[in-house]
Amino acid sequence: MVERALKRRGTLPANSPRRCYALSSRHCYTGSMERKAYPSDVSDDEWAVIAPYLTLMTEDAPQREHSMREVFNGLRWMVRAGTAWRLMPHDLPPWYTVYQQSQRWLKAGVFEAIVHDLRAVLRLAAGRTEEPSAAIFDSRTLQSTPESGTRAGYDGAKRRRGSKVHMAVDTLGHLLAAQVTAANEQDRSHVSALAEKVQEVTGDAVDVACVDQGYTGAHAAQAAEAHHMRLEVVKLPEAKKGFVLLPKRWMVERSNAWAARFRRLARDYEQLAETLAGLHFVAFAILMLKRFVELIV
Repeated sequence: MVERALKRRGTLPANSPRRCYALSSRHCYTGSMERKAYPSDVSDDEWAVIAPYLTLMTEDAPQREHSMREVFNGLRWMVRAGTAWRLMPHDLPPWYTVYQQSQRWLKAGVFEAIVHDLRAVLRLAAGRTEEPSAAIFDSRTLQSTPESGTRAGYDGAKRRRGSKVHMAVDTLGHLLAAQVTAANEQDRSHVSALAEKVQEVTGDAVDVACVDQGYTGAHAAQAAEAHHMRLEVVKLPEAKKGFVLLPKRWMVERSNAWAARFRRLARDYEQLAETLAGLHFVAFAILMLKRFVELIV
């Protein structure tokens, strides 16, 4: 089932010339790494899956000084550790090499493609349809830093100044869409943009989006309906006492917790909103790639 899904999603076969080039050229890790491995390093099985996505250059392009696998390991280390770029360990490629290549990958939408393809395969492996019919919307506020600059706003509900990451996930917690705004932006104001992105990546498959009470109002409902989607507000019970697990809503909270474990995403360290949103796809690509490899190995 998994193999058929990969073929249908357009993943390159094992004998593809481009795939073989990606795995054998100097752009990639060749198995001669002498440094001690970091826990964040990509495994051989994971690399075999992800390498074709990361190969943005043609076979006749000039060779790079550093292997592409090691550059990717540098990005994975950065997202996990959350430190400054200039503090990249010396046994990984130079920070500027990792940073520049990471920006190329983010601008090319590489990690969005990885997440969307893996989501389809993981859903099929779980006995679900390839595209979800329901989504969950939510946002989380990240504390600002000097790097986030003028984008930061004050979130009165969270009593925090920073940026707000609006996320949409499917009912398994897989990331569908992400958008970054100032923290003082209302959740309901961004239903239209989030719904549009969700329908774009799922082929208009989503019929309902579960949300919290921050998305109430006629404007939010109309914005969702414009994209053929219905908002379902999941409210807290009136007789609430202590912690209450809300139906379906807990899935997006779990996804937020997954993202928060990547220390680069614990605060807003990025100058560009696009970079912060893109790094969320990097984090979910890492998580979903591990689950996918566990299925096929």
